[in-house]
Amino acid sequence: MIRPDLSLPIPAEITAAHFIGIGGSGMSGLAGMFLDRGIRVSGSDRADSAALRALAARGAEVHVGHDAANLPVDVDTVIHTGAIWPENPEFLLAKERGLHVIHRSQALHWLIRGRRLVSVAGAHGKTTSTGMIVTALKALDADPTFVNGGVIASLGVSSGTGSDDLVVIEADESDGTFLLYDTAVALITNVDPDHLDHWGSGEAFYDGFVRFADAAGEAVVISSDDPGAQRVRAALRHPNVVTFGEAADADVRVHDIVAAGPVAFSLTHAGRTVSGRLAVPGAHNAVNAAGVVAVLLTLGHDLEAALRAVEQFGGTVRRFELHGVERGVSVFDDYAHHPTEVAAALAAARTVVGEGRIIALHQPHTYSRTQAMHREFAEVLESHADHTVVLDVYGAREDPVPGVTGALVSESFDDPEKVHFVADWQAAADYTARVAREGDYVITLGCGNVYLIIPQVLEALAAEQGAEARA
Repeated sequence: MIRPDLSLPIPAEITAAHFIGIGGSGMSGLAGMFLDRGIRVSGSDRADSAALRALAARGAEVHVGHDAANLPVDVDTVIHTGAIWPENPEFLLAKERGLHVIHRSQALHWLIRGRRLVSVAGAHGKTTSTGMIVTALKALDADPTFVNGGVIASLGVSSGTGSDDLVVIEADESDGTFLLYDTAVALITNVDPDHLDHWGSGEAFYDGFVRFADAAGEAVVISSDDPGAQRVRAALRHPNVVTFGEAADADVRVHDIVAAGPVAFSLTHAGRTVSGRLAVPGAHNAVNAAGVVAVLLTLGHDLEAALRAVEQFGGTVRRFELHGVERGVSVFDDYAHHPTEVAAALAAARTVVGEGRIIALHQPHTYSRTQAMHREFAEVLESHADHTVVLDVYGAREDPVPGVTGALVSESFDDPEKVHFVADWQAAADYTARVAREGDYVITLGCGNVYLIIPQVLEALAAEQGAEARA
């Protein structure tokens, strides 16, 4: 991978930008914002996608596959993600030509400079919380610019250019780029050490969050419950810290959570209590909503109006997203790729599955995380799912590590009857269809490409039904 070098100069003006990896949810949204500004956009990605076709329809020059020939002769700035390889031919040619070559976070910084910025950070819950804030602000008649890590279901997009001075972004701590932005209001959902391949140690990870929070110009909104967030809170020097969560002393306290079905709860702030119900399940989303309402309060909105606005949030793509029902089996997808996220996703599923079982289809993400956390994944999957199908590791930016496969997770289960490791996707889909029965939920878990197996699972379920009918 290419680590972002935030010391590189950001150009004062950009007239033609080329995006390497333009098809990703974050990059395609950013490219769309450049088009909104009237900037010529080109880019490439390793595979075709709806995002590429949508950008092409808006006038961008897009290519499938990476090739030096894709780089226009008149481009002045090349924007990349950290997921590309240093040997990428477009990246190498841009360097050779002396062009401005910047990380996507620097490009976003260039776009939103001088605006009032709400940055959402945390190991888990960033995308949902960002989507909630954007949805609520629009319901409150605001028109923010926004960049989210996932598509907001009700809007059908992950980013948009608004007319207000306000900007809302999902700020990425994985590579330290959340320290680049001039944040006014910082929301920290939780602080669970991850991405230590970048940070080097848990201590450095915590310190990064402290620096991020203390740099906020107006306010810090932070969890009162999460142990990591409590550690960060104790180290802050910021004069305006607002806490949220279930703790008795939280500034915005969430309580009386009823997680059966769409989650219902009450919020208390400054002696006033309001109650509400979300359209999405899971007790963790009640806590997310409390954090979002706390942000809206710092922006000057009323407590009840803020909660009513948050209630309009309909979820984000790849967060407990239903893809289809076949043979009475519902097939969902979730982006969860850390043990804490997996536990939250499966706990939410448990509140709505009723008498059915939960079958997790887990794709471990990166060799380093699998090597470090395979026991934690096994423990969470075994305790929260009725049965787990483990796929092989999605390496993303990493080279394979000898001995590190999905079998590390399956072999860490205490009860081998509750897990099955299948490297071949078709075999995994067929196995899932055989063990699933009417009323069950199948949930794909991972931030790689595991969602692509869903059509195979649905087809296998249909084929299994056909076989039963013929029998």
